[in-house]
Amino acid sequence: MDREDEPRGASERSRSRRSRGLRLASLPVAHAGRAAVGLGRRIGGRPAEMVSREVQERTADQLFRVLGELKGGAMKVGQAMSAMEAALPAELAEPYREALVRLQEAAPPMSATTMRRVLADGLGPDWAGRLTEVNDRPAAAASIGQVHRGTWHDGRAVAVKVQYPGAAKALAADLRQLDRLAPLVRVGAPGLDPRALFAELHDRLLDEVDYGRESETQEAFAEAFRDDPDIFVPDVVEAADGVLVSEWVGGTPLAKVIAEGSTAQRDRAGLLLVRLLASSPARVGRLHGDPHPGNFRLLDDGRLVVLDFGSWEPMPDGWPSALGTLLVAGRDREARALGAEARRVGLIPDQGVAPAALLDLVDPVLEPLRHEDFTFERSWLQELTRRSSDPRTPQAKVQRQLRVPARHLLVQRVAAGLVGVLCSLGATVPVRAEAERWVPGLH
Repeated sequence: MDREDEPRGASERSRSRRSRGLRLASLPVAHAGRAAVGLGRRIGGRPAEMVSREVQERTADQLFRVLGELKGGAMKVGQAMSAMEAALPAELAEPYREALVRLQEAAPPMSATTMRRVLADGLGPDWAGRLTEVNDRPAAAASIGQVHRGTWHDGRAVAVKVQYPGAAKALAADLRQLDRLAPLVRVGAPGLDPRALFAELHDRLLDEVDYGRESETQEAFAEAFRDDPDIFVPDVVEAADGVLVSEWVGGTPLAKVIAEGSTAQRDRAGLLLVRLLASSPARVGRLHGDPHPGNFRLLDDGRLVVLDFGSWEPMPDGWPSALGTLLVAGRDREARALGAEARRVGLIPDQGVAPAALLDLVDPVLEPLRHEDFTFERSWLQELTRRSSDPRTPQAKVQRQLRVPARHLLVQRVAAGLVGVLCSLGATVPVRAEAERWVPGLH
């Protein structure tokens, strides 16, 4: 087929893919240009550390802005890379968050016609006989899909998750461009292997568009927490390509609890978030991978509702025993034991990181384990971020030497996300008791 005869929609999609690729490909080139300018300034007499910091700030800012401006897959990449936020100066974190918020708010919902076509493609031409009612207006929207309220043929109220047409292909196209960003990751996090990091991101993010895998994970969590007095997971009703139907659950969105909740509600939500994430490796053999406020609700009876299972980490043997050993050594401020275990599991190199320096880095992070109850405050989190991200601090130098395997990226993201939500709640939580209950060797 000649280009002139190519269908208009296919031509537009092709141009869109080229545009996305060019924008992602431009990032390392821009970084190289700024690095060259930085070299000139160093020759001109400006301190090397000041110039390096300026280059890093501008590069990170462009990275986050471009990922934020692109749709679908690139946005998911940006969200997954949010674990890097703690490695950046605070002034860069806010523009990044704002870019993602703008993207989420600007994403237009798919039309009712398109939504019904996706339902027909996934559930079959007789879908209306099973899903007897579906609201054309989405109840919620995200980067790769949206949720509609409906009624199943047996009268149950259901949540119908519908994936945007082409979301999987757009995600795959964006992920193929990831290797181009390797020079930027080396600037922000020299201890990471960018290739291994992106390979891990590729696998994790493609899982998020696979509603079949998501339904299996949701069913595993629903069974493990069935009749639980604290955690509620809605059952899967139907799963198909691009469509996931679950029980509809009401309750107060966690974002509203953060904004308007009472102290008791905030503390309750914080406790149950910690309990869910600490206990799921032992109870389900999987770690819930996305502690985003939009994925949770609080019922009037005090139970925490868990809504999204697109991101998860397999942990068939529960938490590794080394985690308890590391946490005990850090909690009890045993620098030598902490350094020895960290070297044994490959978190730090054999030479170059003194045990006392490693303890100094993690000491305030482990403060919640030293108290019967701990109140998570924004000021505490901001100080943690400053210590580990400001290149002028000794803690940041240690942070840059850590060797966290790419396969543990999701665990890092979960930990960082959980702490962020707890600080947004301002919750007072008995973290020590929950950790001792579920992490082997922590007593």
